[in-house]
Amino acid sequence: MTETTNISDALSPELFQKIKAIQIRTQRLVTDVLAGEYESAFKGRGMEFEEVREYGEGDDIRHIDWNVTARTGIPHVKVHKEERELTVMLLVDVSSSGAFGSSDKTKNEVAAEVAAVLAYTAIKSNDRVGLIIFSDNIERYIPPKKGRAHVWRVIREILTFRPQRRGTDLEEALDYLGKVVHRRAVVFIISDFLDENFADRLRVGAKRHDITTVSVTDPREIALPPMGLLELEDAETGETILIDTYDKNVTEGFRILGHDDRAERSRMFLSSDVGEIQIRTDEPYVDPIIRFFRSREH
Repeated sequence: MTETTNISDALSPELFQKIKAIQIRTQRLVTDVLAGEYESAFKGRGMEFEEVREYGEGDDIRHIDWNVTARTGIPHVKVHKEERELTVMLLVDVSSSGAFGSSDKTKNEVAAEVAAVLAYTAIKSNDRVGLIIFSDNIERYIPPKKGRAHVWRVIREILTFRPQRRGTDLEEALDYLGKVVHRRAVVFIISDFLDENFADRLRVGAKRHDITTVSVTDPREIALPPMGLLELEDAETGETILIDTYDKNVTEGFRILGHDDRAERSRMFLSSDVGEIQIRTDEPYVDPIIRFFRSREH
């Protein structure tokens, strides 16, 4: 019996059809659009150590192994070979703020689809895919594997998972990544990044791994329409605030504050040598992914 059949038996018909629809849609996107872009952007960039041999004419002096050279008295160089496959890790934020959505989909639903697209794209290129689901705690870890059945499990876990905690702790998620993935990996962090004090850990992680952030934003987090008095609640802390959306000073202040926060976050990603894909829940997510892949090619 296949894994798909087992899963369908355990899920409600509605949820099974939802996961199946995501699977079909993302498979088509990968086959028609994304696979070649991904390979150009990521494949061949990883190198693994193979051997040390004596220095020869034409060898790059930057590859000299000084320890072996000093021990033997003869110049030696390190030889690397291109990795035939990559490990792709998806770090998916399932904190309570992801349940918000003013459009057709919540941020968590968009995050699940983006994760599915990235997972299918990687597996079509014969790479392994792993998953870390986190809130302000590590909620679930799925070790990297290959195969379409494994991607089905990744999608199912993201869509059906019920987190035990409400908050977001990106620092802990990055620290856990360092503990379970020891070799260099391609890492996608999918989150709304409503967290602070993770910049230092992100910089450390970027020195070991090839990290890309996928920022998921709802349009109501960018601008507020005139709706009169509106009570806003922080989904992670439960704190509420009452604002008058007819007051242009209030709505403009909200817009400027959100813009400044996102701009500062982008500067932090850039200074940390971390890529960024910006996704909105009310817009197609494929174009931003393709633009990012193509920017890496150059």
